[in-house]
Amino acid sequence: MEIFDALYDARDIRFIGVRDERTGTHMADAYARASGRAGVIIAGQNGPGATNLVTGLAQAYAAFSPVVALAGSLSTGHIYRDAFQEVDQQALFRPITKKTWTATQAVRLPEMVREAFRTALTPRCGPVALNLPRDLLAETVEIGEILAPAGRGTMGRPAGDWELVERAARLLGGAKRPLIIAGGGIKNGRYHSELLALAEVLQAPVALSPGHGDALPCAHRLYAGQVGPRGNVVASNLAREADVILAIGTRLGFNTTFYSWDNLSRSAKIIQVDVEPTALGRFFPIELGIEGDAGRVAVALTRALSGHKASDAIEWTKAFAAKRAALLAERDSQAAKGGNPIQPAALFGALRAALPEDTMFTVDAGTLCLQATDQMLYRQPPALFSPLDFGLVGFSYAAGLGVKLACPERTVVSLMGDGGFGMTLGEMGTAVSNGINTVCIVLNNGCWGAEKAYQKDFFGERYIGADVPNPPYDKVAELYGAKGYRVERVEQIGTAVRAAVECGKPAVVDIQVDPAALYSFRRDSFKHRDKSAK
Repeated sequence: MEIFDALYDARDIRFIGVRDERTGTHMADAYARASGRAGVIIAGQNGPGATNLVTGLAQAYAAFSPVVALAGSLSTGHIYRDAFQEVDQQALFRPITKKTWTATQAVRLPEMVREAFRTALTPRCGPVALNLPRDLLAETVEIGEILAPAGRGTMGRPAGDWELVERAARLLGGAKRPLIIAGGGIKNGRYHSELLALAEVLQAPVALSPGHGDALPCAHRLYAGQVGPRGNVVASNLAREADVILAIGTRLGFNTTFYSWDNLSRSAKIIQVDVEPTALGRFFPIELGIEGDAGRVAVALTRALSGHKASDAIEWTKAFAAKRAALLAERDSQAAKGGNPIQPAALFGALRAALPEDTMFTVDAGTLCLQATDQMLYRQPPALFSPLDFGLVGFSYAAGLGVKLACPERTVVSLMGDGGFGMTLGEMGTAVSNGINTVCIVLNNGCWGAEKAYQKDFFGERYIGADVPNPPYDKVAELYGAKGYRVERVEQIGTAVRAAVECGKPAVVDIQVDPAALYSFRRDSFKHRDKSAK
């Protein structure tokens, strides 16, 4: 309550009251990713208020997102007495944050808050938690000079060892089938211009790790889209056929490779660049590892390749361009078939046609959202915010509110399944009361799509816990004071989505998608049940 009372007079801080600490943390996470600054979440109540942070902080930790969580904590005189709402918050947060503190003196609170911001924003970024015991907040202290306020000064980032950069340039310059795989290190640093300059010199296609399809503007001729088991066939085949791969700002982790040579050329020479040295060569053997900031190393490589003529790679790049054009044409062809009930291909095509060029997307996990990530158009980076490796359902709507707060001038669209939206729809009250005008598009197939797909494909259609009865979400939106739109036919999608974007209020578009349009992404997990493989 002392913090709230201080915020009442704080004209330089905007307080947003949320319905749940979990969704509030998703808002802070997405705000941080969209703005490049730290997002802050206050969980005022110790015990249950703090435990509600856990899912959101674990999500931010997986995304290397700089979230500062301020959590109310038990009065110091009550610790270890099984007091009301007592839980060991220090132990609770430690595995899912970069650092967790519990304040011990009121006079040190400014120092600890400064340290929280510094730690969260230092590469690799990530969430931190500061526990604030109740009795400390009740004290009155004189605050002296703060020697190093949060955010003051500029810190440099490593540009990579020049000798290694030159060796990497020679490898790339001699490649006949070069490929760049770019990840969060490029996206989060807003280094798309630096990477495109390098790609142009090499005439190398650029594939993006899943969830980072917006690391480059999608209209560029060297843009290949997402790679790997959750990517598209053209980008994935590039990774299987390349002779030299520059993995820059990416760990080549699970969503990119499933840790399998099935998704990466075993004979390729891999050059890996990451600001975190423990990421280098962690999952796949590498020819060269360069510890450094992805953008600065990209600039250094471009300089080292000055005068390079990419004649050996021309045929490779031309073949890629033709395959990419054919893929996009096939998507448009499938979308044009339309048909009702609404199929995913037609839905994605209608969204591509209806949404503005400045659209920023948030997505959930789940099969429809995973399919959407490579199908949407990311014209202006950053434009895609996903659960990444945490695979969280229930992230997207609250995340969209955080993105809109960071970038109020842009269109923000949250894609969710009906189950995920049902988890978090209470934040519509937050959106309406604070004028956060995002558009939530509910891909409503009346089921948990992934689970039902696996039960269909591998468990003899023995469905249990798969179907989700929902209220009409467009009507629920209107009850909250938002705008609601219901879509039952494919020809209605464009009109409803454009109206939602232009309505000037928070909006929900409830799109009824064919419940039989199911897809099993993780077929590798059920090989033991795949009778067709025997």
